[in-house]
Amino acid sequence: MKNYSYIGISLVILIFGILFIPKIVDRISSEEVVSSNRLNSVSEKTKKNTGEPLAYLELDGERKKAPEFEFIDQHGDTISNEDYKGKVYLVEFFFTTCPTICPIMNKNLVEVQNQFKASEDFGIASFTIDPAHDTPEVLTEYAKNYGITSDNWHLMTGDGEKIYELANKGFGIYAEEDANAAGGFAHQGMFALIDKEGYIRSRTDQFGNPLIYYRGSVERNKRVAAGEEGPQIDILIEDINKLL
Repeated sequence: MKNYSYIGISLVILIFGILFIPKIVDRISSEEVVSSNRLNSVSEKTKKNTGEPLAYLELDGERKKAPEFEFIDQHGDTISNEDYKGKVYLVEFFFTTCPTICPIMNKNLVEVQNQFKASEDFGIASFTIDPAHDTPEVLTEYAKNYGITSDNWHLMTGDGEKIYELANKGFGIYAEEDANAAGGFAHQGMFALIDKEGYIRSRTDQFGNPLIYYRGSVERNKRVAAGEEGPQIDILIEDINKLL
């Protein structure tokens, strides 16, 4: 009986090898095997889809627009989503005393700013998640230290609850006070890309799903090992150009 069992198992393994191994090899060759986390991996096909139109973020069959907002910027001016009307713009959530990802995020954004310094139709909206500390005066000094020069880049502060609601519910980019996190705040280093009509846009992965947001917390030209988060600033610049 044991011999018959071994023969049966061997036949199953043989049939599996004949039927499925060639298909697995084909999938690897055609780049169908990728990371399951679309925010942590950009396939070669995603990198190369520069000629394809950007996707809309859709919820319940409706294209999602950036939520409305109104805050005070580093110059003490009241800024709302209406000030970005007709512009392509990026959204980030940060804080000036952040010891981890914010310096990388804003260094990347300065490079994006410089790339489009001749365009009046491009802007950046940065919202501090530490408004108690990040007053307009603090934001002005921060902008000076980082080389933020664009008239269309507003670093905004205001009511903390409204900022957290904008981040977590409005954009779905996590931000919260957290005593256990470095600097006292936990947040995602993602950038949202908004088109001239106010819709959230992104390129798609190889399955046709939108990436939703762009990773801003990895240096633009950083070399990464397999499995590590890679930079997405170059593809972001390509996609801004598309929308402009």
